[in-house]
Amino acid sequence: MEQQDRDRQATAAEELVGRLVDQGVVGVALSWVDNSGVSRVKAVPVRRLPHAAAWGVGASPVFDAFLLEDTITAGRHAGGPVGDLRLHPDLRRLTVLAEQPGWAWAPVDRWTQQGEVHPQDQRSLARRAAETLAAVGLSARMAFEVEWVLGAQVEGDDFVPATRGPAYGLTRVEEQSDYLRDLLVALDRQGVEVQQVHPEYAAGQFEVSVRAEDPVGAADTQVLVRETIRALSLRRGVRASFSPKVIAGGVGNGGHLHLSLWRDGGNLFTGGDGELGLTREAEAFTAGLLDRMPALLAVGAPSVASYLRLVPQHWAGAFQAWGLENRETALRLVQGPPEESPRAANLELKAFDLTANPYLLVAAVVHAGVAGIRDGASLPPPVDVDPASLSDDERAGRGIAALPGTLEEATRAFESDPVLTAAFGTELAETVVDVRRAESALFAGATPEQVAAATRWTH
Repeated sequence: MEQQDRDRQATAAEELVGRLVDQGVVGVALSWVDNSGVSRVKAVPVRRLPHAAAWGVGASPVFDAFLLEDTITAGRHAGGPVGDLRLHPDLRRLTVLAEQPGWAWAPVDRWTQQGEVHPQDQRSLARRAAETLAAVGLSARMAFEVEWVLGAQVEGDDFVPATRGPAYGLTRVEEQSDYLRDLLVALDRQGVEVQQVHPEYAAGQFEVSVRAEDPVGAADTQVLVRETIRALSLRRGVRASFSPKVIAGGVGNGGHLHLSLWRDGGNLFTGGDGELGLTREAEAFTAGLLDRMPALLAVGAPSVASYLRLVPQHWAGAFQAWGLENRETALRLVQGPPEESPRAANLELKAFDLTANPYLLVAAVVHAGVAGIRDGASLPPPVDVDPASLSDDERAGRGIAALPGTLEEATRAFESDPVLTAAFGTELAETVVDVRRAESALFAGATPEQVAAATRWTH
């Protein structure tokens, strides 16, 4: 970073400090997400923000090798005690936190001491992926659905749902109406545009959907929404879990990613001459995702617990297939009402969950889709039934395969994928593999109940 850039950042932060102090802010949380999907943080007093903006805040690169329960794997490129990075806050996303009085938040980019982007910085990877799209005249709009369950405060770490109402029931809104009202108020005050909030299927489960943004913005917002829910829950005497499997035999939390592809102001997922109205570019992009879905799971379903959720007939998208409004295929095309389709048509990637690092995920999705466009990939026919209702022979005849059933299987698919590993770069790709294999080893021999218990309150 050049000195003039440091001066510009310091000046911009100085201009913010007065307004932050007037709003009662005394500390700024500077966060990033590690390769296990856990948000990590350093914080500074508000008046230290200009220095942090110009020079960054020191942090060890060891966090790239953290596992979900804070052990550190000795990887090929991360996990040792040597080295230091600088955390540079993105002041454009600085947000006063509605449920943490006295605090503001900003996501960070991680730089080396020499002023270069850290080769394992996930947020910078997401930004470069968006630039890859822009270089070919395309842009993507993305949004994460955030699912969570509310647990009552009980002694120990068991899960007792904080609601008794039925799945999707109005009763749940009545039971938690003050909580949901406060959530909507908090997100609105933080500049997050909520599109809907509703009870979900599992006991105590809710979901919130937000407006689509650029890939980096969507990942930032996912972090902000998730941590707002966590903070709100703690202040209201309940606990929030985003784990893909809170109870071994129950329905898990997903982290579905919605995306649309745009060129010259037009949505490429509608109005085309291809199957179900897709344009040729949207079809090729979707085909690229479908082809690489097993490898994408190492990024989007990156925990051992993910594969307790990713099973057929749970609306988790456990099959490598696509379809119109089909909630049992990994890719679900959403068209919306005909009059709204030019704006609303999008693709939902259903197999992912909230143990994913959202920056890694949006980057991987973009690169997989762009590879499909580059290769002129084509989609198989859409699937209009539950794939689990077909026989093995029928699925084979239609080219429908089950997605990986373990984290190790997904890790092997990622490791052997030249597009994703090249996009991530050697250091980051190999560290992702090292962390995935270390988590697989951590839970080797564990029962589903033990896995669910160990991951319940981490994500």
